[in-house]
Amino acid sequence: MKRTLAATSLALLAIALSGCGQVQQATEKAVNDGASQVATAAGSEIKKQACSLVSDGLVSVQDKQALGGLVSGAQAAGLPAEITAPLKKIADSGDQVPADSLGALQDACAK
Repeated sequence: MKRTLAATSLALLAIALSGCGQVQQATEKAVNDGASQVATAAGSEIKKQACSLVSDGLVSVQDKQALGGLVSGAQAAGLPAEITAPLKKIADSGDQVPADSLGALQDACAK
């Protein structure tokens, strides 16, 4: 009788623990999916802002400062290099915005 009770208790414990694992997996998936959606939304907003600043082909001092502020966010959001690379080059440039970087960013925005 004691063996049967111990075996039953062990089986119930195993079932409970496997259920906890499934709950943990479901929770982790939900958290990861939520984080992915937030990163995607942030990336879309950063791209939209960057693209609006360069849409006319002119980059003012204020535009350049704003673009510089978007670089780290764009990288953290996982935007592709076709956006982050020219964005960083523009932000790091001196008084002259590199025309090739501006053109590359405009091309990436058109996609």
